[in-house]
This record gives sequence, C-alpha cells and structure tokens, in this order.
Amino acid sequence: MSTPETSPQETNAEAGSAKSADRAREGSGGAAPREGGNVSGSGEIPSFTITLKVRRYDPEQDSEPHWESYELTMHGTDRVLDALHKVKWEQDGRLSFRRSCAHGVCGSDAMRINGRNRLACKTLLKDLDIKKPIVVEPIKGLPVEKDLIVDMEPFFAAYREVMPFLITKGSEPTRERIQSQADRERFDDTTKCILCAACTSSCPVFWNDGQYFGPAAIVNAHRFIFDSRDVGSDLRLEILNDKEGVWRCRTTFNCSEACPRGIQVTKAIAEVKQALISRKL
Repeated sequence: MSTPETSPQETNAEAGSAKSADRAREGSGGAAPREGGNVSGSGEIPSFTITLKVRRYDPEQDSEPHWESYELTMHGTDRVLDALHKVKWEQDGRLSFRRSCAHGVCGSDAMRINGRNRLACKTLLKDLDIKKPIVVEPIKGLPVEKDLIVDMEPFFAAYREVMPFLITKGSEPTRERIQSQADRERFDDTTKCILCAACTSSCPVFWNDGQYFGPAAIVNAHRFIFDSRDVGSDLRLEILNDKEGVWRCRTTFNCSEACPRGIQVTKAIAEVKQALISRKL
C-alpha cells in the first residue's frame, strides 16, 4: 500500500505556517509582557501592567507635594501620556497636566519621566523599565501650580526679552526677502524649537538661579542672530552679554540631551558666545 506523497509546495507552506506560529508564541518584540499579559498570536497588541508613580500637589489641599501610585493595564503602543489619560479618565479626575497635540509638536506635555526631561506624548511605555514604577513629576526650576503643571511665565519672559522676531529696516517690502540656501542652513537647527522648556528646566544653573535666561531663550536668539535678513543681531547680543546671559552656561550638555527635537543646544550657545567675542575684537 502506497503512502501519499507531499509536494515541495505543501511542505514549504506547512514549514512557513509553523514558523509563523512560533513567532506569534514568542510575542511581537518590545517590552516583554508581565505574567498574565496578552501574548496572543491573533494580531492583538500585547498588554502589560505598570505602576505609575506621580508627584501630586494641590495648593488648595496640600501643604507639601506627595506621591501617589496607580496600577494600570497598558499596551505596547501606549505612551506615558496615554497612562496619564487612563488615570485621569478612569481613576482620579483631579490629576492635572498639560497636553494639546499629543504628537510632539506643541511642546505642552514636557515633564520629568524617570528623572529625565521628556515629552509624555513621545515616550513609549515599552521603552521604559516597566518592571519598576514609572516615576512622573513636573519639570524643575519653575513654580508648580498643580500636579504636573508649572508656571511657564518666567520661561516665556526670558523668551520675549531676546526679541524672537525678525527685525528689518527700510520700507515695507513688496516681495519676499530673498535668502540663499546656505544662509538658511546657518540657523536651520534652532528653528526647530517648540518652546517645551525641556532644555531650560534640565539646566542646573537655571535651577539655582531664576534670573538666568536659560537655553531656550538663547536658542531662539540664535535663530535670529544668524539670520541674514535680520538687522537686530547687535541688540540681541548686547542683551545676552548680561551676567545672566550666555556666560552663565557651564556646558553640562543637559540641555542638548533633553531636547525632544534633537537641537544641538550647547553648540548654539557656544556660537552665540563666539559671536560676542568676535564682535568685541
């Protein structure tokens, strides 16, 4: 009695199915789900449990800030912002924080996550150590108004002081002001700032000296100081030549590491210093 033969095509198909099943059992990569997490091979996103530890402060009720922890079931595609939403919508509606676009453009949700300044909307939970509590607190150096919300007025006051707008001379133009690609590239990096304050509030000089302009203000001054169409560079350089200006920078690189847009903040500050030195010479 003959046995049925299996064609090469059928063998390959069966082997491929077996491999796909093995990969499904192994999970989809990223953070490994905790015990009891969803590791289904049906295409469903794996879930896991996290502990979110949030620094809370309500000036109407608290004399001092305190910590509160929340157990949450989250998914591999979730961000810290999603975890905060889950707490606010399902566990404690009093939790306060800022957010707007939720896509890393508006800069509203800068906060300290596990001791580092980040945007909550750009920080995936699976990229953190979910075996430990995820610690969230407000950015440093600015007065806390409530929970994760800080008073941004000192930050924006420094920003306004460096005149972050184009200064020109002569009559109103009848056409656009022409600029070469090379001239535009000179300050391209510093045009990326979204005013999230992650850089400024990561600076130890800013923490200890509330008068320091801070990295963000200097970055935005840089954007116009090196703009070939602008005639206000000397004014801005004079402002930043103050004792609380660029010379207060200690080049710790905290600001560059904190910037969610990848701006080379420390380099921009050094270039403003060099412009001041060159002007004096």
